[in-house]
Parts: sequence; structure tokens; C-alpha cells
Amino acid sequence: QVQLVESGGGLVQAGGSLRLSCAASGRTFSTYAMGWFRQAPGKERDIVAAASRTGTYYVDSVKGRFTISRDNAKNTVYLQMNSLKPEDTAVYYCAAKYGSTSNERSEYDYWGQGTQVTVSS
Repeated sequence: QVQLVESGGGLVQAGGSLRLSCAASGRTFSTYAMGWFRQAPGKERDIVAAASRTGTYYVDSVKGRFTISRDNAKNTVYLQMNSLKPEDTAVYYCAAKYGSTSNERSEYDYWGQGTQVTVSS
């Protein structure tokens, strides 16, 4: 079992930055691929970024603005979000799956409770 707890969301003006954190329980954190997803009101929960031992993935809309990183010693994954836009407003979820990265929501086994990010124009 893996438990995930997100933090770092909030309200920010367009062009600003936020860093989300996701702390994971368990002793095998380094073997899991970690993903960040987001869900805006009335929309599906979609991948934003993912990272594993083998590489990283970013959805096109955040490339060059968001950076996913992980500290395996701290069992934590981060999402640094720069140049935020109003369309980035959503609840952001951290998720974990064993093995390599995936952009498929259904492949992730463990989920955090989500943290709200609101970007004002």
C-alpha cells in the first residue's frame, strides 16, 4: 500500500509560480512511477506530468512551464509550476504506479486527495 498526501496548492495570479509536493508512504518509493494529474470542473482528470527511473513525461500544454522532480530519499515528488495561466486552474492529484511512467489514468493504483490550484487573470 502507498499513501499519498499533496500540499502546496493555492491562489496565484497569472504568470506566477507554485510548487506542489506529494509525500508518499512506503519503503519502495523509488520503484514507483509518480504522476501529477489535474481535473477542472466539468472535465476529465488528465495527466500533467509523470516521472520514473526511466524518464519523464509532460503533456504538451505544460512543456517548458512545469517541471516534475522527485527526491527518493524523502519519498516526495514535486511539481514546479511556472508562468501559470488561468487555464491551469484545477484540482491537482498525485498518483503512483509500479514501474514505468504512463499517461493513462487507469494504470495508476494509488491517489492522493488532491490540492486546489487557482490562477486568477
